[in-house]
Amino acid sequence: MLLVTGITGHTGRYFLQELINHKYEGPIRCIVRETSDTTLLDNSGLIIEKVIGDLDDRNFIDRVMDGVETVMHIYNIYHSPTIVQAAIEKEVKRVILVHTTGIYSEFKYASEGYKKIENKIKELKNDPNYSTNITILRPSMIYGDLCDRNMSRFIKMVDKLKVMPVISGGKSLIQPVNARDLGKAFYTVLMSPKETNGKAYDLSGERPIRMIDAFKIISKELNKKTVFISVPLSLGVLMARVLKTLTLGKIDYIERVQRMGEDRNYSHDNATNDFSYNPMTFEKGIQIEVQEYLGKYKN
Repeated sequence: MLLVTGITGHTGRYFLQELINHKYEGPIRCIVRETSDTTLLDNSGLIIEKVIGDLDDRNFIDRVMDGVETVMHIYNIYHSPTIVQAAIEKEVKRVILVHTTGIYSEFKYASEGYKKIENKIKELKNDPNYSTNITILRPSMIYGDLCDRNMSRFIKMVDKLKVMPVISGGKSLIQPVNARDLGKAFYTVLMSPKETNGKAYDLSGERPIRMIDAFKIISKELNKKTVFISVPLSLGVLMARVLKTLTLGKIDYIERVQRMGEDRNYSHDNATNDFSYNPMTFEKGIQIEVQEYLGKYKN
């Protein structure tokens, strides 16, 4: 039995599509919300058991672990320690956790929580009863559809603004990863236990790219003539703090602005070496997303 969390989410849907494409034969138990769109699940042709529940409920997690051999935990890194604890107690053979390269951020409040989670998992692995193999996958900035929280916002900004401010000239490096590539990677890792058990992988895009170059590619795909002006990081952070104050904390972009000033490029060589991870170029991936945007808002 394969247990999956987050299968109806952004990257989860692409993992499901890989299961469908490869005609996965085993039973799959999927944790979903009452409000989840399960159309793709229902029409998948796979052996699917849908379970409605709350991952904050430890008793629920214990129940859904019964009979499970492998867990693919895609939804929310903050539930990982509980998932692992339950898996160990239920003698689940294998757990694959989807975490984040945010753990490497130079900003303490951006990475500290993620580090605590992974340290907690290391502690659990020291349990004398531990027999569960754990693999950690850390995607970088995820994009690919208008439902992503990264490039979709930049596409809208470039489309709406003739003059666009860019933090520190957009010199910082990013390495966005397309959700389609993550779906393929999740499936490949699932089917490659010998090569990936007990390891951690950074899953980034094909190559690093400067933020300003990413914006220029988006502008070109939108057929826009955007003027980009450099804004000092300190001014950007000040504006974010003012916005947070004016909205009584409801809009808090401080961390996002600060992270736009740091390089976020990560090697995926280990993933390539161990399971032939080969992500698409940013140019190809952003073209797909821009075309979706144009189809939705311009037709």
